[in-house]
Amino acid sequence: MDYDWPQIAGELEQLLKLRSIPFGMKLYEDRAEMEAIPRVRRPQAVHTLDQLVGQASRLGWTVGVTSEDLVGAQCRAVVGLGAAKTDDWRSGRSMTGVWFSTQPDAQAHQEAMNCVPDGRYDALAVGPLAAGKLGTPDIALFYATPGAMIYFINGLQWSGYKRFDWSVVGESACADSWGRALTRREPSLSIPCFAERRYGGVLDDEMLMATPPEPLIKAIAGMKALAKNGFRYPFAQYGVQQDVRAGMAVSYGERT
Repeated sequence: MDYDWPQIAGELEQLLKLRSIPFGMKLYEDRAEMEAIPRVRRPQAVHTLDQLVGQASRLGWTVGVTSEDLVGAQCRAVVGLGAAKTDDWRSGRSMTGVWFSTQPDAQAHQEAMNCVPDGRYDALAVGPLAAGKLGTPDIALFYATPGAMIYFINGLQWSGYKRFDWSVVGESACADSWGRALTRREPSLSIPCFAERRYGGVLDDEMLMATPPEPLIKAIAGMKALAKNGFRYPFAQYGVQQDVRAGMAVSYGERT
C-alpha cells in the first residue's frame, strides 16, 4: 500500500506537538537493497543502534547499517543481524554483575527480550518518515511525552477498541519497542533505557512508540475524531480546586 509519508509525519507532529522527527525502520535481506537507498549514510564508526536511531530522529539522517556497524551482540540480536544470538549471548554473561545480580538473572532477561530471528536479514535502515526514502517502512517510530503517548493510544482505541498490555524488560528496552513491533506487528510502547538515553539522546521525559504503518494511520484518524470532541494535546489544565461540573459538561454534556 502507498502512503503519503510527508502528510502522515506532518499530521503526527501537529497532533502530538513532537519535539523530534518521526522516523521509520526497515530490514533488508540483501545489503545491496539498503545501499541502493538514495543518499543513504553509512556509519564511519562503530555505534549502538540507539545512536543511529538518534541520528534519524534528532538530525534527520537516513542511515543504513549492517552487523559490522553495531557494537556487540546486544544491538545486533534485537534486529536479527549478524547471527548474534549465540549461547554466550543467551547466557547473559556480559550483563552479569553489570545490570543483574547473578548469571541466571541475566539469562532470564535475555530470554524475555523480543528479538527478530537471526538468519533472514543482512541490513537495516532508519530515516525520517517525511523523507520517504525507505518506501513503506516495516515500522514507524516516534518519541513523545507521556501525555502525548496516552493521546495517541486514545486515538488507537477510538474505533475497534483493544486493551494494550506492554512489556518492560528493563535495560535493552529497544526489545520492548522496535524489537516487539518488528516481531509481533503490533503497536509497542516502551520506557527508553539507560543506553537509549546515554547514547541515543533520548530526553528524560520521553517515551518511544513503535508501530506498523496501519495502526499509525488508525491512530491519526482517531485523534482527529477526538479533537472534534474537544480533546486535544496538550491537555488544558482545569484546576485542582475548581467545581468540576462545568468542565465535565463540556466533554460529556447530558451524559454526566
